[in-house]
Amino acid sequence: MDRAQLPLNALRAFEAAARHLNFTRAAIELCVTQGAVSHQVAQLEQRLGTRLFHRLPRGLALTDDGQALVPVLGEAFDRVAATLEQYAGGRFREALKVGVVGTFAIGWLLPRMEAFARAHPHIDLKLSTNNNRVDLAGEALDYAIRFGDGAWHATWAEPLVEAAMAPVCAPAMAARLKTPADLARAPLLRSYRADEWARWFAAAGVEAPPPRGAVFDSSALMAAAAAAGIGAALVPVSMFARELATETLVQPFAVTIDAGRYWLTRLLSRPESEAMQSFRGWLAAEIADDSRRS
Repeated sequence: MDRAQLPLNALRAFEAAARHLNFTRAAIELCVTQGAVSHQVAQLEQRLGTRLFHRLPRGLALTDDGQALVPVLGEAFDRVAATLEQYAGGRFREALKVGVVGTFAIGWLLPRMEAFARAHPHIDLKLSTNNNRVDLAGEALDYAIRFGDGAWHATWAEPLVEAAMAPVCAPAMAARLKTPADLARAPLLRSYRADEWARWFAAAGVEAPPPRGAVFDSSALMAAAAAAGIGAALVPVSMFARELATETLVQPFAVTIDAGRYWLTRLLSRPESEAMQSFRGWLAAEIADDSRRS
């Protein structure tokens, strides 16, 4: 069917009537008469060669063909509405969906969000946080920022920030820790990456204690527990610069381990839009500025 000949008014009348199952209520929503809605739907049925409603004494019921058409139209109208909303202020705003591991979101990205908005006012950035488990395709993400070694199947990955890991704890606990061996006797908060504490103790030249203590799926949550005095947490210290500067958290020992880094990732099958290119360039510039200041 030629798009120029699409019966848009009739489709809109049908969609409203299908939601309300009533021509009168659909007419009120569309600011037309009940007769106009009924006429539009009848014209659409004639054009399609099938009945879309059963007319009942007290309202309407969708036929099988009507049921099949409803979700298609609903999605189409929703997409049109979402696109029109992107023209706020008289200029198109390109949407950009980014999934971010929570620790990076809180420790690095959120303090810079205002700067990104100023630099790119016509990009509508939509963030979702995760615990490093992300489905780029299933969540329809343009990018995902995650922690690891950069090896994800069918995924393009660009390194962003190194993430040396070290123990942190509350000041009162830090005052009791004189050597790494003292830490082996303290409550150790753990992540789902089970080998990290063993690796850190090996780097410190101390025999690792048996695994014990609470397990967390977020470094940010684990650091909050450490600040509350629950135990020591092994975290990427660069993501907690503010807490360390204010001594909400203390890093009692200088020994660090390299357990991975933060990466900007996207599906290999996903071409970069202008908004994606702008976001990637902005990240690179911000990270370069951090390196020059450090």
